Amino acid sequence: MHDRHARHNRCAPPQRRDKRRHGYGRQFGRGGPRARRGDIRAAVLALLAEEPMHGYEMIKEIEERTNGLWRPSAGSIYPTLQLLEETGLIEGEDQDGKRRFSLTDEGRKAAEGRSGKLPWEQVSADADLGEVNLRESFLALRAAVLQVGRAGSEDQRTRARDALDAARKQVYGILAEDR
Repeated sequence: MHDRHARHNRCAPPQRRDKRRHGYGRQFGRGGPRARRGDIRAAVLALLAEEPMHGYEMIKEIEERTNGLWRPSAGSIYPTLQLLEETGLIEGEDQDGKRRFSLTDEGRKAAEGRSGKLPWEQVSADADLGEVNLRESFLALRAAVLQVGRAGSEDQRTRARDALDAARKQVYGILAEDR
């Protein structure tokens, strides 16, 4: 049977069919270790115990406190905010076109009643340091490649591509070594 996308895949390396999206997995995608739903709730309550915030501020604050390891998506933050508002733990107020949330008295009690590490501390503590260092190096390389792509000459882009091809081969060579 004719595959209408076959012409696009002729030169592409074979792809693994597993649960990872886009072939990269979560290690180097947005964010880092996936947090449990309860961690998002606890993080929102802990942040709002410090000061009122809107959803995007919470996303950025969690990302900053975990050095980029955990960046909750809007699809996890906003439903959590809605649920917390419906249950009376937080209240929202429209300010400057944004909805800022703050704790109610009941929400303050819930935030104060929490024990153990804060959610962002737990995510950071659970992270593998070697994986974190590898991720940081990857992201620094990615930034440099994007810069060459945007601002480099054709010759610079060609040399960067050649360097990347050589680096990829070298990394696969490392994986092929005995442990």
